[in-house]
Amino acid sequence: MHRNENHPKRGSRITVDPIRNIKDIKKIKRKLKKQPRDLLLFTLGINNGLRISDLLNLKIGDVRNLEPGETLQITENKTGKQNVLMINKETKKVLDVFLGQAGPGDEEYLFKSRKGENNPITKSYVNQKMKEWTSGMKGNYGTHTMRKTFGFIQRKEFGVGFEILCKRFGHSNPSVTMRYLGIEDKEVSGILLNEI
Repeated sequence: MHRNENHPKRGSRITVDPIRNIKDIKKIKRKLKKQPRDLLLFTLGINNGLRISDLLNLKIGDVRNLEPGETLQITENKTGKQNVLMINKETKKVLDVFLGQAGPGDEEYLFKSRKGENNPITKSYVNQKMKEWTSGMKGNYGTHTMRKTFGFIQRKEFGVGFEILCKRFGHSNPSVTMRYLGIEDKEVSGILLNEI
């Protein structure tokens, strides 16, 4: 049986990677240009840092009238805690394109399965899609990739500290967030070259 090149070896511990480069993110967005639902899922995922289960629970009516900077209160599926989803300008652009093609029903799931009734796509479907979208990229990617990418890019490109990311992710402390984002030893060693 053919094994996907970005899937871990059988028996190894399964952790997924964030997408570490903006260039790779742009490449995935280009791949998804003609798939508005999938482009919206990816864009929303990497811009919010929410778990996939919370994104899949969204209905069209939840987001239809959101403008950039506005938030939607959600109850996290895993923890039962309150959190927020926010729409930024990038997400709004993609959302508007998608809503222009979506059905009018506010009670329909935002990421509706194309099979039968009004059900969302599944986590395993998203996991499979992530592997397709990241095909050819070194690493292991899955449903948590979008959440991790949010944190990694926020820190790397925008200088957001681990304490703030820790709060966003609902982690117990920043060291959990560092492990979650896959901060590598070489990155920690790299600071030793900074001259004071």
